Amino acid sequence: MSESKVYASIGKDNAEFLVDLGHPLLNRVVDGFVKVGGVGVLHAATQDATRMLLQEETNKHSLENMVQRAGKEAVQWGLVAGVYSGMTYAMQEARGTHDWKNALLGGALTGAAFSLTESNVKQDSVLRGAITGAAIATASEFLRHIT
Repeated sequence: MSESKVYASIGKDNAEFLVDLGHPLLNRVVDGFVKVGGVGVLHAATQDATRMLLQEETNKHSLENMVQRAGKEAVQWGLVAGVYSGMTYAMQEARGTHDWKNALLGGALTGAAFSLTESNVKQDSVLRGAITGAAIATASEFLRHIT
């Protein structure tokens, strides 16, 4: 079994991952989860800090809510990035090509997974999440190649 490594290196033509688990799919999923999960923490923290400053009242309960919300958003944002990057990579490897169809399926599964993190999950919200995720990912892929 290979040994896990933790490092950071960004090259112009190749991407190395923050965590090397020995398999490219696992590397992409974990790397996306960690990096974008951190963005989710910052997003929640800045929103709650702004809210506390405007209310000019900070107590133990508001700080506890801020930490809980930051954790939830870290998991949600990380889940989105991990599922999307893992699915698009798996599709690329399975099909042997990188195109909009990989983004479509990756976005659909990511949107469905994200909708499952909400407290009141309904079948139509999962379907809406899948459609929205597919549309955003596919549009992003098309826009990336317009230049």
